[in-house]
This record gives sequence, C-alpha cells and structure tokens, in this order.
Amino acid sequence: MKKLGLITYQTNHLKTEQVFKKLVEKYPAAEFTFYGLPFVRRKKRNVIFEHRPDQSHGMNTLELAAQFDCRYVKCEHDFDIPSGDDIYLILGAGILSAECIEGKRILNAHPGVIPSSRGLDAFKWAIFNGDPIGNSLHFIDAAVDAGEIVAIKRTPVFGDDTLEDFAARHYELEIEMMANFEYHLKHPSNDFPNAPIGEPHMRMKAELEQKLRERFEIYKLKYGEEKC
Repeated sequence: MKKLGLITYQTNHLKTEQVFKKLVEKYPAAEFTFYGLPFVRRKKRNVIFEHRPDQSHGMNTLELAAQFDCRYVKCEHDFDIPSGDDIYLILGAGILSAECIEGKRILNAHPGVIPSSRGLDAFKWAIFNGDPIGNSLHFIDAAVDAGEIVAIKRTPVFGDDTLEDFAARHYELEIEMMANFEYHLKHPSNDFPNAPIGEPHMRMKAELEQKLRERFEIYKLKYGEEKC
C-alpha cells in the first residue's frame, strides 16, 4: 500500500494513535494522509460499564500527524475527503455519507459480528443477548455496519475472565485487526459465516447495563474456552 488515508476526528483520539503507530512500523515507506472530521461533544450519559478506553486519552490527531511529518487535511464535512488514496481506514468517524463513500475503498473495524451485531454498544448487546462476540473488518457501503466482509475473528473468553478482562481483550484485537488490514485482505476469513442479519442497536440503557455482569457469567458458560 503506497497511499493510506486515515479518517479520524479533529481532537485527541486514542484508537487513531494506537492504530497509526502500528501502521508506521509496518509501512515505513507509505504516504499517510489524516482526514480530520469535526468532533461533536455530546451530553454525558449515565454509563455503568465503560467497555472501551477513554478515547480522549490519545494524542491530538493534528499533533500526531505533525510528529510523523504526515499530511493532515481538515475537513468540515466527510464529502470533503478526496479520492485518490489506495485505501482508507476509519479510525474515528460517524456514519459516512454516500457522497463520501462513492469511488473509495473504505475499511472499517466494527467491534461486533456483522451482520448480526450492528450499531452502537455491540459488545454489550452481544453479551446481553447471548450472541457470539468478535471483530469485523469490512468495506463500508450505505448500510450501517454492513458491506463486504473481509474478516471476522472471534474474541476468546475464558472462565476466569472478568468483564473488564474480556472488554480489554476485545478492544485490543480490534486495534490489531485494523493495523493488520493488509494481511486480512490477502487472507480473508470468517469465524461466523452463517450469522443472521440483525437490526442496528442504539446505546444500551442503564437499567439493562445493570444486568450485564450477571449476563456475562451466563455468556462464559456458553462460550468459555480453556487457556492453553
């Protein structure tokens, strides 16, 4: 890959920093371009269990690009992102418009098994509903968390895992999957080829989150593996 477009936010963003630093090691000769989209801060929600690290703990994406002497394009809208890169990676963005997607190969790493676990809080909803959990690398299209699947990898869960252990492992595997996107393009795979189509979820409400640890114990009985 010669030209990689990194779609992210105009703010501090941990996932962007984590994936980019792995990409730089793998592709030292690549031409990276950051496309910074506006970041809208929303009203703080009552969240009982934070299943992902605080993304504001990452570097500012403009400073990250400058540190590695990479091009940074500040975009007011996603359709301001030009065509021309070999492939684009979504490191931080909302739902992209059809105008943005057209003519581009855009990869996303979704923290759920598509097309079953779609939308927000996929990790939590899968545990709550007793569905298998994995990360999906896929090309995006106009549908939410759909598009051509490149790879879906199961996130292993072990009998002595805490909910925090499992969430951390799941997030780390998401980062690894995106950073190793080229391997997955060359070696496509799907641990859940017969996953049914599900409807996109919204954020899980606090009253359901209160039951999550109890549901996780049931989840471990259903999917738990032995450590090697």
